[in-house]
Amino acid sequence: MSYENKILQMKKMLGKKTEKPKANESKPAFQKPKIPSYTPQWEQAGLTRVDNELGIVFLRKVHYPRTYQHGHYQLQEFFNAVAKWQYAEFSHPYALNEEECVLFFDTETTGLKGVGTQIFLLGFLELTEEDFVLTQYVLADPAHEAALLFESKLWQKTATVVTYNGKSFDWPQLETRWTLNQKVLPKLRTQRQIDLLHSSKRLWKNDMERMKLKSVEEEKLGFLRKDDIPGFLAPIIYLDAVKSGVPDALMKVLLHNEWDLLSLITLYVHSTNLLFEEMDDESVTTYTNIGKWYADLKEGAKSVQVLEKVTSQFNELEAGDAQFHLAFQLKRNKQFNEAIDAFVASLHFVESRKKIQALEQLAMLYEHQIKDFQQAIRYTIQGIEFLAGVEDLREEQKKKWEILFKKRLQRLNGKKIFPG
Repeated sequence: MSYENKILQMKKMLGKKTEKPKANESKPAFQKPKIPSYTPQWEQAGLTRVDNELGIVFLRKVHYPRTYQHGHYQLQEFFNAVAKWQYAEFSHPYALNEEECVLFFDTETTGLKGVGTQIFLLGFLELTEEDFVLTQYVLADPAHEAALLFESKLWQKTATVVTYNGKSFDWPQLETRWTLNQKVLPKLRTQRQIDLLHSSKRLWKNDMERMKLKSVEEEKLGFLRKDDIPGFLAPIIYLDAVKSGVPDALMKVLLHNEWDLLSLITLYVHSTNLLFEEMDDESVTTYTNIGKWYADLKEGAKSVQVLEKVTSQFNELEAGDAQFHLAFQLKRNKQFNEAIDAFVASLHFVESRKKIQALEQLAMLYEHQIKDFQQAIRYTIQGIEFLAGVEDLREEQKKKWEILFKKRLQRLNGKKIFPG
């Protein structure tokens, strides 16, 4: 058969009308799953059975007074943290206002990825007029997933959701499970999110080796877990509880989740205090990171304020990195002589890549702003000589920098001979 005939046949097939479903045919109604036989055992362990139109879910609630102490902080200090943002003269993506509904959120799942991964625990910590309330919804068994998601009320609530790695894991996982049950669930609402893992990375980069929440608790928040269930065991414990009906170990998973949520509150408080520079027991690296973060947010005045404080409170060796980043902010502010001083102060205390950048910036400032071509040539030659001895740059990177410096030197020599 020729190619043209095959095309014609395909067109005829595509043109055929598909049979419409008969009018009296309808989709099968949702069948409510059976109630697990171990329900009484789970209730005796302290869980409350909640029935809805899609099945059942187990519930655990805990109330905490505002004075409840978790590590270094009482929970009520969260209100002080929020109040700080009301009077801030700068903007920040983690700022909250006093009218916002805030929902601290964490999940436990049967795996890390894939359509087969289910959420078996939804944990929430909310503020009320009197106290803080922990609410945990536990999946009765995999058949009751729609009931669990429905009972969370995330299709009704509008809140700012605070998580630890929630943007990358918890919320996308929730969206996946919601989509798989979309035929029987109302639409999931989109919420504003604050992910405290991101802030921890910004604050403690090059200062902490690990960014696990447990590490942050121990090193920064003053909370040490005792007899905690390792997170990787949670899926095994849940599946075993469903299989055996015995919930004893599962209750420890709920405690693990409870601690996660309490730490979200105190971590938000601690991070806010740091961003307002109200703590003096952090390292020079952390405060430099804060200054860099404000610079990335285009809050130049705040960045300069933080970095200048670092350079005045720490010695030259410790504050070299802060001087480097401060110099860029001063240059943006057209404080050229101050920027030169900061770049020079950083030269002997920053790593190779930053030193090359500092030398380039000094050459640029002297050439374009100060019009001192002799000094510009001096720093350009320093850059070329320094590149020759650098060992922690790839060869192609060294070549690129070398070409840039030599082009600058050629142009500067021309300006020196023929100024203007």
